[in-house]
Amino acid sequence: MDAEIIAVGSELLTPQRTDTNSLYLTEKLNSLGILVRFKTIVGDSKEDLQVVIRAALERTPLIVLTGGLGPTEDDLTREVTAEVLGLPLHEVAELRRRIEDRYARLGRPMPENNLRQAQVPEGSEWLENRNGTAPGIWIEHQDHLVVLLPGPPRELEPLFEATCVPRLERVASGARIKTRVYKVVGLPESEVDQLIAPLYRPYQNPVTTILAAMGTIEVHLRARAATDQEAEARLAELGDKIELVLGDHVYSSKGETLEEVVGMYLVMRQKTLAVAESCTGGLLAERLTRVSGSSSYFLGGAVCYTNQMKTRWAGVPADLIQAHGAVSKPVAQALAEGVRARAGASIGVGITGIAGPKGGSSDKPVGLVFVALADDRATQVREFRFPGARERVRYWATQMALEMVRRRIRD
Repeated sequence: MDAEIIAVGSELLTPQRTDTNSLYLTEKLNSLGILVRFKTIVGDSKEDLQVVIRAALERTPLIVLTGGLGPTEDDLTREVTAEVLGLPLHEVAELRRRIEDRYARLGRPMPENNLRQAQVPEGSEWLENRNGTAPGIWIEHQDHLVVLLPGPPRELEPLFEATCVPRLERVASGARIKTRVYKVVGLPESEVDQLIAPLYRPYQNPVTTILAAMGTIEVHLRARAATDQEAEARLAELGDKIELVLGDHVYSSKGETLEEVVGMYLVMRQKTLAVAESCTGGLLAERLTRVSGSSSYFLGGAVCYTNQMKTRWAGVPADLIQAHGAVSKPVAQALAEGVRARAGASIGVGITGIAGPKGGSSDKPVGLVFVALADDRATQVREFRFPGARERVRYWATQMALEMVRRRIRD
């Protein structure tokens, strides 16, 4: 069974609101072996909603609509769906009583327009909403299954879990959908695709998608099969080939972030880490401390933003900064070595650069970053030139710093 999700609400077409319901529903539907083929957002327009529902009926057997079930004039989902399906609405006495009782318990008069929520299309089932007045509606019509759900996630999610999942388990085809995501660092999207396209091109199942995220390229595999075991086997067959070709550029296949992977390696090797940051302003330390339990390996860091603080907190000689400039390979090296010594850490990392948009020059342009790693073997310094806006430069600098740590402790 394939599905389509239609999110209803003009607010979802503005920058202020995001349709998070479709993400939740896609995960739940996929877990039942139901593939989501289309997602649509439509505003509170009767004509537009009619067009969207009719298009969905032409192509998808399962249609899930979210939102537009409230009591106001712009809540059109119930009425428009019934009209498109040719089903008259009728009032359900039990729903009316529940709405009236809810207002009575609150000690408030009930606005008459709330009774719109007691109406359901002829032949449908209403689904209990324990967290609001708008019930869900389950419609089996000809060869289609149409499900109407309230928009607020605190109402939609428990309602879907309690009432829709058991029903869908009975009508789903029994197919299983499994996914695997390989996270890649150190290669651009085009090179990743060039390396793995000969591997995935012959496969229709799994389906391969390559996505560029901040600091990472993600290779998504999605397999569909009769059983979980068969789907996992399909993923492994192609995934193992991809992982072999991409080699140690793959840092995760189970969803871990780079900071989580670095933390796991530090724990395994019984190493500790300290950082001295300039242009990243503490972002590297923030990413490291997102991970629960990071206090077992991350000792701390210093934001050495000014030259004086580089000298005072990381012991960078003032004459070194004077000779080479704050953004230079020698200063990055001194930051890493200085913070390592002062913190007593196994590994020290230093970052200095020009995040922009101001401060660049022909010799040292915006995006120039030096990252240094010091341990008991040696000090490694790498020069990077990151394109883009300030936040992109800062994030990429921390990503490459984490990648340097990952590679060093893996060796």
